Amino acid sequence: MSDHALTNHTQSEHTLETGSGVIHYWVSKVLPGRPCLVFLPGLTADHHLFDRQVRAFGKTCNILTWDAPGHGASRPFALDFTLMDKAAWLREILDKEGISRPVLVGQSMGGYVSQCFLEKYPGEAAAFVSIDSAPLKRRYVTGAEIWLLKRTEPMLRAFPWETLKDLGVDGCSKTTYGRALMRSFVDSYSRDEYCRLSGHGFGMLAEAMEADLPYAIDCPVILICGTRDEAGSAKSYNRRWARKEGLPIFWIEGAGHNSNTDRPARVNTIIRDFLHRNGLL
Repeated sequence: MSDHALTNHTQSEHTLETGSGVIHYWVSKVLPGRPCLVFLPGLTADHHLFDRQVRAFGKTCNILTWDAPGHGASRPFALDFTLMDKAAWLREILDKEGISRPVLVGQSMGGYVSQCFLEKYPGEAAAFVSIDSAPLKRRYVTGAEIWLLKRTEPMLRAFPWETLKDLGVDGCSKTTYGRALMRSFVDSYSRDEYCRLSGHGFGMLAEAMEADLPYAIDCPVILICGTRDEAGSAKSYNRRWARKEGLPIFWIEGAGHNSNTDRPARVNTIIRDFLHRNGLL
């Protein structure tokens, strides 16, 4: 049985209607009193990015995954929202499902959504796992980096579509499974849709950084990053984030930007041990 089939079998699909579109998400509630792991995929990926985490934790934890607005099944969706809007919609979903004290597990853009959630709703998350993401605090980025983030869409449009798809796949994963999964995500978009979605994503990231908010992390946290993560300056950001704020970091040998697909067993073990250390499992 495929990872997709296993995931769909254990989770039920629900929706949240917003003024900009309908968000599709998947929930499994197996045990009262157990933590709810909220898996938030990165830009252009859908909830299947976490298939191997859902399979690993589905019998011992409650699970929620989503197709972020504008991604996967959560289309069509007006690209008029901010990262804080995404955090607010996530909070609406959690309230709707009766979920409190979530463990936020965010990969790349999902890690930024998690930090906005922590900023907007202090004290509500039980823990935060950052996978190949980076800090939102303004002090970590230069003005030039923010300028470039705001101009992602025209830069992407300069590439031929097939080249752009190859860059999107090769830049995220270093394994056969991870690349095939990323290819399935990228192939689901038209060239125009992919460029607009990516441009909007990096633009709202720049805006969140420019807001210069505290983005304090008030819960247990771990950073996970692939040693072959070549997405921007992810490795450099994670080194500085860990050093400046005293955060535990785990380097995933040989993994790219999607380290949870490249080395799922290793990432799952790190997450499970983290939950045990903090009395959540």
